[in-house]
Amino acid sequence: MSEFSEWFHNILEEAEIIDTRYPVKGMHVWLPQGFKIRKHTLNILKEILDKDHEEVLFPLLIPEDELAKEAIHVKGFEEEVYWVTHGGLTELNEKLALRPTSETAMYPMFSLWVRNHSDLPMKYYQVVNTFRYETKHTRPLIRVREITTFKEAHTVHATAEETENQVQDAVKIYKQFFDKLGIPYTVSKRPEWDKFPGAEYTVAFDTIMPDGKTLQIGTVHNLGQTFAKTFDITYETATGEHEYVYQTCYGLSDRIIASVIGVHGDKAGLSLPPDIAPYQVVIVPIIFKKGGKEVIEFCKNLEEKLKLEANLRVYFDDRDIRAGKKYYEWEMRGIPLRIEVGPRDLQNKKVVTFRRDTQEKEIIDYDPSKISETINEIMDDVSLKMKDNSWEKLENNIRSVDSIEEAEDIMSKYGGIVTFDWCGDRECGKDIEEKVKVDILGVQLSEKDNSMCINCDKPSKHITLLAKTY
Repeated sequence: MSEFSEWFHNILEEAEIIDTRYPVKGMHVWLPQGFKIRKHTLNILKEILDKDHEEVLFPLLIPEDELAKEAIHVKGFEEEVYWVTHGGLTELNEKLALRPTSETAMYPMFSLWVRNHSDLPMKYYQVVNTFRYETKHTRPLIRVREITTFKEAHTVHATAEETENQVQDAVKIYKQFFDKLGIPYTVSKRPEWDKFPGAEYTVAFDTIMPDGKTLQIGTVHNLGQTFAKTFDITYETATGEHEYVYQTCYGLSDRIIASVIGVHGDKAGLSLPPDIAPYQVVIVPIIFKKGGKEVIEFCKNLEEKLKLEANLRVYFDDRDIRAGKKYYEWEMRGIPLRIEVGPRDLQNKKVVTFRRDTQEKEIIDYDPSKISETINEIMDDVSLKMKDNSWEKLENNIRSVDSIEEAEDIMSKYGGIVTFDWCGDRECGKDIEEKVKVDILGVQLSEKDNSMCINCDKPSKHITLLAKTY
């Protein structure tokens, strides 16, 4: 889809995901269909996190002096902060920031909560709105000024080793989550100049959108003791000494929904994984003058059966409009499975299914004792095939290069991601970015030996990812 940007904006409107006409630039309204997708997506994430994290909710406003305590951190966000300066008509004694992220809101409280080693580890997460005065060209769900779906997890540990293990656990959590959505990804350690402000290092997940650009969809940060020292978060050891804690944080945003739309969509519109579709099955009656009543009654019973026995989200579309218009609408909205039933199907004890992922129809036997199991098997296959197809597309768009010239050629022709050997030196890396005119995403988490950097011919330390980013 070369005109991906136009397609993306159109489908957000036509499928009623969000309304971008809100009178503040970079902010949008979630419409019912989009909100359902968002809700089911968050339910999957929360189910994973709730196994060993606690959900919390912190205030939106951060006092200026708290935000300013961590100099490196605030410098990373200083151009993006929204400030509240008045309460009513009264000028505040201290400005209050609308959270761009919550480290400086949460960590003063952590310093009160952490007392001794038995309190650790602590693992919290929240799903909140964050605000960043984005100065670049805004894009719905991708580059916004109000992130309406910001999941941030924050953990506190006694040792550096535990923190390192938590980073790996967070990576596993995100892999499990993205796999559930059928979203393919690369995992890389961001270069030093692109890490989270205040972090020891940042690990990021990226996917490739249909226009060949990469979209960052998740990040994991090892914070070391940076914030612990700033906010005096210490614990008493078993021997009575006081030590600074170690911390991690990891976040996701509205970009998750954008990636689902972009990765799985096609010219016909959305194609949604069953786990997050507002409706997983839509039943459309094919009514003629004869047999209409029986068809309606059958469809209602089938709807209830699939809801109760298969535990599926089902919609019986009995609106008085042409079946073809219904087909178009539900296909465009990405509903995974459509079931069509007409008088002849009843006579033959059959139903017609239409899979959105393959856009193929199939006539299947209707056995009331087995239909729920059959439909659930189809749902499972849809999820599996969507995941397999998306990974195949990602892998076909990752290309290895042996020279700067080859990298330039591939990026101009195809986009996607190129991989290459890099020495790891900052100046060399910035030079590569300048020559190819795209960004180094990061380095793969395993080191490579016996190769030379494509730019400076020094020994290579890493396989590195390069891409045009959003």
